[in-house]
Amino acid sequence: MTHTGHTGVIESLLDTDAYKLHMQQAIFHQYPNIEAVAEFHCRSQEDLRPYCHDIQAQINQLGTLSFTEDELAYLATLPFFTADYLDYLKTFKLNSDQVNVDASGEQLTIKITGKWLDIILWEVPLLAVISEVRSSICYPESSTEDAIERLKVKLANFYQKAKAGDTDLSEFALVDFGTRRRFSKAVHETIVDYLKENVPEFKGTSNYHLAHTRGLTPVGTQAHEWFQAHQQLAGELADSQQLALNRWLQEYPDSLGIALTDCINMDAFLRDFDLRLSERFSGLRHDSGDPIAWGEKAIRHYESLGIDPKSKTLVFSDSLTLDKALEIYKQFAHRVNLSFGIGTQLTCDLPGVDTLNIVIKLTECEGRPVAKISDEPGKSICQDEDYLLQLRQAFKLANS
Repeated sequence: MTHTGHTGVIESLLDTDAYKLHMQQAIFHQYPNIEAVAEFHCRSQEDLRPYCHDIQAQINQLGTLSFTEDELAYLATLPFFTADYLDYLKTFKLNSDQVNVDASGEQLTIKITGKWLDIILWEVPLLAVISEVRSSICYPESSTEDAIERLKVKLANFYQKAKAGDTDLSEFALVDFGTRRRFSKAVHETIVDYLKENVPEFKGTSNYHLAHTRGLTPVGTQAHEWFQAHQQLAGELADSQQLALNRWLQEYPDSLGIALTDCINMDAFLRDFDLRLSERFSGLRHDSGDPIAWGEKAIRHYESLGIDPKSKTLVFSDSLTLDKALEIYKQFAHRVNLSFGIGTQLTCDLPGVDTLNIVIKLTECEGRPVAKISDEPGKSICQDEDYLLQLRQAFKLANS
């Protein structure tokens, strides 16, 4: 069964990751007229061109959605959204003219161009659409039951390993980060419902629609694009990370205090993460590189500043499985607060299904290049070698 333009894979603009709305509000207040470009990239090198027409139909469908009164009333109950931003959302629509889908080359390319404020909400639903269109065509027999059976096996294994290692799970916090690469919306909802009913360690979701409809805690702060855009919004490249962190605090002085560390790399981040910032932010998020080495660095950083690590939270979110999360938990439990955001391995783990590694990343801001280098080779997206060199020099990185 292929999806047509008549049945929407996405039926609500709230069916997105929380950090998108959190960043959009900050952009609304601070950078309403900044221009940006985001580009799609398939890291798993699969040829997605055959799905081009179905994807385009879904993009057109997304352009018809708007936030409902009920959804806006829900957002108004949260402490960090402001009345002027919620007013702006009343008339917000995605503009499908901003998305260019091209299947004429050797791989599907998608480019999103416009005001950063307008285009920021495309990424998550568009990735979910691409993933679901491909799933429905490649794996028409796969079902939500298959997903739940697989989940039950993984959970049984997880609890068995914890018990065998005499691991106290009382501080283990599992969060669903699975919107962008989910097998389908139905699988995502079924998995989250199962976790809510059966797994006491399950503490929330990054998806605002599921948080709203299931009474769950929404989780998320900012993504790489927040730091990337500031590379062209700061006077000096070397100041961009601190500017991004300070602008975030300006928008959210008392909430949403988890900082993402790997836009450049952890060492460059910690050089900028001084005592004031370390005190003000409630914790850090890991998204590339060795998680154990990263966590130890974070703890050492806090201790070197005289900050008790137990007053801070480390969020792990890089290609996690339950098994990987358990290993990380054993290393850091009772030394620091912990949270584990699991995505693809929760919402796209079905028998016989190859997962798709797809991303949409900011590539330009104000007509100039932006990039992330990250703690992991291969996660960087930037075609401009000269700019990458500038970035490395600004943050005193070796030219590897």
